[in-house]
Amino acid sequence: MHSPEHCFTPFKQAIADISLPERFTFPFYYDPHPLSLMAAQQLQQHIESQTLWQHNFGLTGIEQGAIGKMFGVLVVRNQAGEIGFLSAFSGKLADSNLLPHFVPPVFDMLTEDSFFLSEQVRINQLTADLNDLMADPKLAEYKANLADKVSESEQAIAAQRQLMIENRKLRKVRRVQAESSLNATDFIELQAQLSKESVADKNQLKALNAYWEQQLQSAKQQLAQLMDGVTALKQQRKQASSALQQRLFEQYKFLNIKSEHKSLGSIFKDTVYQTPPAGSGECAAPKLLHYAFKWGMQPIALAEFWWGSSPKSEIRQHKNFYGACQGKCRPILAHMLDGMAVDDDPLLINTAQSKNIDVIYQDQHMAIINKPAELLSVPGKNIQDSVYERMKQMFPAATGPLIVHRLDMSTSGLMVIALTKEANKHLQAQFIARTINKRYVALLSGELAQDQGIINLPMRGDFNDRPRQLVCFEHGKPAETRWQVISRNNGCTKVYMEPKTGRTHQLRVHSAHPQGLNMAMVGDDLYGTRANRLHLHAQLLELNHPETNERMKFEVEAEF
Repeated sequence: MHSPEHCFTPFKQAIADISLPERFTFPFYYDPHPLSLMAAQQLQQHIESQTLWQHNFGLTGIEQGAIGKMFGVLVVRNQAGEIGFLSAFSGKLADSNLLPHFVPPVFDMLTEDSFFLSEQVRINQLTADLNDLMADPKLAEYKANLADKVSESEQAIAAQRQLMIENRKLRKVRRVQAESSLNATDFIELQAQLSKESVADKNQLKALNAYWEQQLQSAKQQLAQLMDGVTALKQQRKQASSALQQRLFEQYKFLNIKSEHKSLGSIFKDTVYQTPPAGSGECAAPKLLHYAFKWGMQPIALAEFWWGSSPKSEIRQHKNFYGACQGKCRPILAHMLDGMAVDDDPLLINTAQSKNIDVIYQDQHMAIINKPAELLSVPGKNIQDSVYERMKQMFPAATGPLIVHRLDMSTSGLMVIALTKEANKHLQAQFIARTINKRYVALLSGELAQDQGIINLPMRGDFNDRPRQLVCFEHGKPAETRWQVISRNNGCTKVYMEPKTGRTHQLRVHSAHPQGLNMAMVGDDLYGTRANRLHLHAQLLELNHPETNERMKFEVEAEF
């Protein structure tokens, strides 16, 4: 049985001079509070020095079995008025849900008296019984027999149909020849004979179909006697798994500051997911807050950091801080933070309101603009200010849809604007044919050893944590980037980047991913570390004029 003393950790350093935040951390996008930074550093020292458990984080060069882990710290005031912090890890650590120093899961399905283990044994037995049935030699024998019968029947019936076609041709020849050589009575008799032969062919095909139908039915019934048992076991296992899942959803009950409980199932029933995604409720943030509320502690500040090597698909850098995930945690934390004063969502603030768009070139067909960083290309869910809205005001007589292509909100640089429908169609065709050349300048947080190269890493969206993107060799779309070093200064590298494809966040992911350049761009708040801005700029744009077809080249240097 846990108690507050098991998990509450006092600060080793003096904190009297550090001001407490007025409101709790907005968990999805934040700069860690100084107390959160101190707590994270103290936890990291504990991870490095403890000897009670072992886990391969991939930091010792042993890649096999390496699994990095997200950790969280929650600065709290306990019931005695002391300020310290709680620690948690996401999922399991060292093959365990429970480890000293860390808060327990909201519901521990792995305890000895848990219904989960006994139900899992039952489901595993159903799986074993199913595997035994599937491995029965008779099953393979009956399947092969049915396949053989199907093949034989198709060949026999096809042969009979071909014979009927040949017989029909012969009867036609006999009929034509008879018209000129036989008298009327004999010709009528021949017609009757030919009709009998035609009917005989059809009856033979009918009999053949009936024969093979009987043969196939017998083979199917033989196979069905075994497959009925397989189907019944599969259905039984499916129902048992579904019932266990639903029971688990109801066991995960999350507290908030108002002492209100809400189960995982009820939290997700009105979301787009309807049922909780795998692993919901096992992340660090919900575990920390639930424990604090359970033991009457006041949450003050939250931070989560990655420890270890990056996963193969996601981009996570050792010791970097990350916001809580959108898919699994947002619905849960919406309930858990209800009633608390929380920082505003920075993503709802229009930071580009005072920034201007520079028009580099303009005629009656198109305009070339230099988009400032942090301005949306098109209106968002919460912020309407965008290149599109400003272009509507700047070019009220435009007949085209204006936006031909987009730049990420955080990226600055060149965009082409179509002022007529005809220009839009022409420019779109160039983008589809990939005859428009785009070149970006990026500043990377490290010094590259090589001078140039090509990155091929397929990508797809992270459905559980939008807008993040993943590298996925199974379901990702092809993504190719050519890069070349411009200069190396102060531990950073400035590079040209030319994307052959235009996937969302392509250049950012190809820069940060271990199989790419393994260096996040300076200021990349999704895949690296926040700074004053994302250091990515669309520096060159080369295209054919939509009216004259003249090749035109535009360049604007980055301001970083």
